[in-house]
Amino acid sequence: MLYKFMEYQRALLHPLTMWAAGAAHAFGNPDSPLACLPGAPYFAAGYEFLYRFGKAYEKPEFNITAVEREGRVIPVVEQLVLDTPFCRLLRFAAEAAADCGVAGGKERPAVLLCAPLAGHHAVMLREIVTTLLPDHEVYVTDWIDASRVPLAEGPFDLNENVALMQACIRLIGTDRLHVLAICQSTVPALAAISLLASGGEPTPKSLILVGGPIDARRSPTAINKLAAHRSLAWFQQNLIYAVPDRYPGAGRKVYPRFLQYAGLVATQPDRLVASHWDYYRDLVRGDIAGAEARRRACDAYNAVLDMAAEFYLDTIQIVFQEFRLALGDWRVRGQPVRPQDIHTTALLTIEGELDDIAGRGQTQAAHDLCPGIASSHKRHITARQCGHYDLFLGPHWHTAICPVVRDQIRQFA
Repeated sequence: MLYKFMEYQRALLHPLTMWAAGAAHAFGNPDSPLACLPGAPYFAAGYEFLYRFGKAYEKPEFNITAVEREGRVIPVVEQLVLDTPFCRLLRFAAEAAADCGVAGGKERPAVLLCAPLAGHHAVMLREIVTTLLPDHEVYVTDWIDASRVPLAEGPFDLNENVALMQACIRLIGTDRLHVLAICQSTVPALAAISLLASGGEPTPKSLILVGGPIDARRSPTAINKLAAHRSLAWFQQNLIYAVPDRYPGAGRKVYPRFLQYAGLVATQPDRLVASHWDYYRDLVRGDIAGAEARRRACDAYNAVLDMAAEFYLDTIQIVFQEFRLALGDWRVRGQPVRPQDIHTTALLTIEGELDDIAGRGQTQAAHDLCPGIASSHKRHITARQCGHYDLFLGPHWHTAICPVVRDQIRQFA
């Protein structure tokens, strides 16, 4: 019933939301007489803020049409290379002529960017894609909102997540592939490569794990403690609801987007307030370019997807309560997950000094689980003064994280 109640509330707010959008346009459009009134920018920004408070945030598009390389603007090609009910694998390549990954006669490295299935859409990682594109071919796991997936498509659990990672790696090929996994996706990415290695299949050139709960027992955060101290039944009873009839996935049990968003607001209110305040301030100052960049960032942060209930509950149990990967007793489709079988894939782990989602040491734990990788092929860094979102957004990504990622790919190309 809670899901239906939230839908009713959104429907009731819709007229007010649309009125606020119209008022913002009236005071902000240079051709409107109201835009000439004293204080018009403040009214426009205020009504825009009210509109954004009540609007439904749909999935944003990547909308990457070009990147700059060596002073030249290079068009970007976006392709759908794998389409499954719960995830699309997207390929981004700079230059239309790079259909085969070739630029100037030299094959570029391929990067599989494993977006976390943890609430936000993959577009949250847009900055990673745009910064890597000039020199790399980038593939992105673009997750589908579970409310859009019909019940007939069946369930999607953590094991399916691992299997999908394996399918993506096989499809791209490992000859020039580097896997970059963020947050939640670090666990299935490490598991997928472990299973490939155990099966005697080729593995990627390198694996880069960023801010993920490989071993959530280390430096547990508030989120880790909540997951560990509540029973699985509590999560099922309090956080799982059926999708209403108006969606394609009607009847599917999910962890709804509105509950996830409420959790984000509760745990990081300063980030939410700061992003909206900066957007409001840019609008008042007439900084159109700045406001547009902040609007895009706000849209990506506020757009949250429903997660399949079986996947969410699996993650709670396997990753945060039973620590199966860290303890070596996780089996995927009957096969044991053995990171110790990885030998030919270099490993880089990256953590944020101030990460309040994946605590210090949780990602670095992958090194202990992978004794088969030579020490010369292992590296760990802790980014100073860096929170969780800083690992893939904003100046920290550009100055502290991306250079290390590029060096890793270059070294093990």
